[in-house]
Parts: sequence; structure tokens; C-alpha cells
Amino acid sequence: MAGSKWIRPEVYPLLGALGAAVGMCSFQLVRNICINPEVRLLKEKRSAGVLDNFEEGKRYAEHGLRKFVHQRAPQIMPSINNFFSNPDLPN
Repeated sequence: MAGSKWIRPEVYPLLGALGAAVGMCSFQLVRNICINPEVRLLKEKRSAGVLDNFEEGKRYAEHGLRKFVHQRAPQIMPSINNFFSNPDLPN
């Protein structure tokens, strides 16, 4: 196989990690350019200066994922944490 000469199997996890990092950075860049209230690409909007647009800023900061996380306990694995912190002691 010609591909095995250039790319070894040990490189695939590295490519996966780099791909995930580039994907997350690209997502954040596009999100900031498109919907961040402080970023203005058009010259007409930049001339407005500082806007006191608190509602738009709050909508940007309190996105769907953050609203979902605020309703959850701040634990990664709550069932395992509860098992080890509150064990049922036999009588």
C-alpha cells in the first residue's frame, strides 16, 4: 500500500487530536465573527463606536450549552462520585 509508506498508524491519533483542535478553533472564530456583538466587520457599524447593548451581549454569553450546564450538578460523573462519597454501610 502506498499510503503506509508516508503515514504510519502511530500518526493517526495525532492527526485526530490536531483535527479536533483546528475544528474547535475554527468554530470559535466563525462564532465570534458572525454573532459576537463586539465584532463589527462593516465600516458603517464600526463608526457607531461603543454601544450599550446589554441584551445582545447577554444573549451571546448565555448560549444554549451554558444554559444546559447551569441546570446540572458541577460533577463529571455524579453516580460514581455519589457511590464513593456516600457508601451504603452494611449493618
